[in-house]
Amino acid sequence: MSTENEGTAAPTPPAGPPVHPVAAPVDAAPAAQAPVEPPTQQLPPTPAPGAEPTQQLPHTQAAQPAAPAYAETPAPPVTPAYAESPAPPVTPAYAEAAAPAPQATGAEGWPPPPPAAPAYGAPGYGAGDGHGGGGWGAPLGTEGAPQPKRKGKGGLIAGVVAAALLAGGVGGGVGYWAADRSANGSGSTTVSAGNTPKELKRDPGSVAGLAAGALPSVVTIEASTGDGEGGTGTGFVYDQQGHILTNNHVVASAANGGKLSATFSDGKRYEAEVVGRAQGYDVAVIKLKTPPSGLKPLPLGDSDKVAVGDSTIAIGAPFGLSNTVTTGIVSAKNRPVASGDASGGKNSYMSALQTDASINPGNSGGPLLDGRGAVIGINSAIQSAGSGGVGGQAGSIGLGFAIPINQAKNVAESLIKTGKPVYPVISVSVDLAAKTDGAKISETGASASELVDPNGPAGKAGLKPGDIITELGGKPIDSGPTLISEIWTYKPGDTVKLTYLRGGKPTTVDITLGSRVGDK
Repeated sequence: MSTENEGTAAPTPPAGPPVHPVAAPVDAAPAAQAPVEPPTQQLPPTPAPGAEPTQQLPHTQAAQPAAPAYAETPAPPVTPAYAESPAPPVTPAYAEAAAPAPQATGAEGWPPPPPAAPAYGAPGYGAGDGHGGGGWGAPLGTEGAPQPKRKGKGGLIAGVVAAALLAGGVGGGVGYWAADRSANGSGSTTVSAGNTPKELKRDPGSVAGLAAGALPSVVTIEASTGDGEGGTGTGFVYDQQGHILTNNHVVASAANGGKLSATFSDGKRYEAEVVGRAQGYDVAVIKLKTPPSGLKPLPLGDSDKVAVGDSTIAIGAPFGLSNTVTTGIVSAKNRPVASGDASGGKNSYMSALQTDASINPGNSGGPLLDGRGAVIGINSAIQSAGSGGVGGQAGSIGLGFAIPINQAKNVAESLIKTGKPVYPVISVSVDLAAKTDGAKISETGASASELVDPNGPAGKAGLKPGDIITELGGKPIDSGPTLISEIWTYKPGDTVKLTYLRGGKPTTVDITLGSRVGDK
């Protein structure tokens, strides 16, 4: 599925992604004139089940490019959703090379975008966020919302009148009761809370306490290209040297000569620069040019130990509203999500943490905390039911996706040390158009040695074009995007068990993951 890349969940292949307007108030009309109903806004039609797109969380102001997907093959466009900018469809999967049907590309190329409409329970800052009925995660859009349409007068006026009558009736009753009590000398009828302390203190372990401790370490990121276009996202303090961890799609527009700044919760703003970006993982590290003293990094948790049902707290700047805190739970783990942007280029993949904490465009790159206040993920994409929210961007429907912090930490360390990402690979091209229950290695579109590198991990383990990979590291593989998402939870050099079908017969082999440096 795809999903602020901010902005996305999708059905099987996938791997895993505001509605401001309110009816205008009705002014009381003169007694001699017929009441006139002000125009109201109608919600856009609800897409049929399984057609909703997921999106990467896009910037609040402008759409961001989507992250790539690794199966090692180019990928077709998918529907993304970003908590940071508008999102177009996304596609792809990383097994090291995803191959659009019927062609396939080299084992080291970018995989094609995920299927047009995959999603988990819904189509959808991602590729159906996630990456059947959904779309791949995709960035959220920022186009203007549809113009309001006028409705018939009868319904609205009748409702207003009924409400007025109800309020009048209750008010009259209470007023009489209060007057009667007062006349009898019974005193005030108001009730106040007893023993209210002068300074109400919150438990450090409460949501309010945890938010108060985390907010000073969360920043609102503004990124823009040389011509001034860009958007707003979120990041958080990674270390005392001034490194900030965020999403690639949040800062991509400023990576080549653009402007980048980070504003803390106290309103202080600092210029920043990009240290390194990993488009495939949708992770980036930026650094404050003149970091202040006393920076407090957020503590990192262990995303492998997270359980479904655990409490979550999301902090970010949805639609530019900095320092926003929302809560929820971990709804699912290991959700394959593919997310990207409207460019139809490279995509990003994650085996995501799913949460129902409200995440919207602008939340991208922000921390997802556990019940202790430790970071367990980076909010990256959402599954969206459609566009039409604030500024035309889709908003939260309770399906948000975060990059597990264990994976993000490994990527961040590599980016800080070398400025480049390192990806684990198996060097095969996956056929994303194949209708199979698993990840099928492409049989056409290139030579056999390009579809399966004979000197790569899969080739050395005996895999051939046409084989269908059904399991990796003990986890079932139902599609190319799922395969890529799972591969990227490991490190180069790790040895994992892989099961594949050839002629319907299962075979399990040990495979040592290779590596590739940099994005393609």
